[in-house]
Amino acid sequence: MSVAGALRVRVAGKRAEAAGICSFELVEAEGRPLPSFSAGSHVDVTVGDPANPITRQYSLCNDPAESHRYLIAVLHDPAGRGGSAAMHERVQVGDVLTISAPKNHFALAHDAKRHLLLAGGIGITPILCMAERLAATGAEFELHYCTRSRERTAFAERIAASAFAPKAALHFDDGPAGQKFDIGARLAKPQAGEHLYVCGPKGFMDAVLGTARANGWPEAQLHYEFFAAELAPVAGDASFEVQIASSGRIVVVPKDKTVVQALAAAGVEVQTSCEQGVCGTCITRVLAGTPDHRDLYFTPEEHAANDQFTPCCSRSKSARLVLDL
Repeated sequence: MSVAGALRVRVAGKRAEAAGICSFELVEAEGRPLPSFSAGSHVDVTVGDPANPITRQYSLCNDPAESHRYLIAVLHDPAGRGGSAAMHERVQVGDVLTISAPKNHFALAHDAKRHLLLAGGIGITPILCMAERLAATGAEFELHYCTRSRERTAFAERIAASAFAPKAALHFDDGPAGQKFDIGARLAKPQAGEHLYVCGPKGFMDAVLGTARANGWPEAQLHYEFFAAELAPVAGDASFEVQIASSGRIVVVPKDKTVVQALAAAGVEVQTSCEQGVCGTCITRVLAGTPDHRDLYFTPEEHAANDQFTPCCSRSKSARLVLDL
């Protein structure tokens, strides 16, 4: 799979940031400045066997004012699909990698009166970048960073030494009860103009977003980015048809194949990256029919509109979907 807007970067540094977490400092392979990025951005990183490469998304966690490097951090997940293992075990200082230009699906709302940043575990990566930007602009914000233990808390020293340290609080699952983050209390009453940003494990994000929505936080004030989805067959999955609008061609999607897989078998390529419905790379317009949304990318309002979907994981409630391809 090709990486959109491909850049060649050299690994200038690799550092253990916490138990199971390594950071990688990436510089342009020829020493040139890198494309600028905004807080919340990520890059697609291609690693592994060149004959069977793996592409994964990693958030940029350095100051957006920097143009000489990108910094990413990767949690080694033994139960993952191979991307984190390849980064930890195979990528070394001096290696040259192919990455995409920065993309941002998790941008700051710069017109917000106040920003509430919530990070769970490795979800600190985009949140840290946001904190750097907000501190630089003098914006009003607070940061809460929840981890299992201090040993698993990446960038704790960086946060403690930062200009925004007074605005940041660390919370450990194995620490005293009084220092744990009370999601219900903090999100009990939405404030006008306050925007919430959350990233981390799915359970943490579900708890935060579920609490916020139950307490009446407007959807427009909720911003989030999932790292991975739990994809599993759903009982009752059936085959359906997709029609390519430009040609009228009809492709059958079997019950055990995704739309992307069925289209690829028919010679129609759709660009993908995460293949889990979290990154937005494969978004396709739906001209007719009703999608069965299974992504973690769109908002509930965007799901309800039914005018676009993620063919890497979503299916169809109707017998046919007409796609803008």
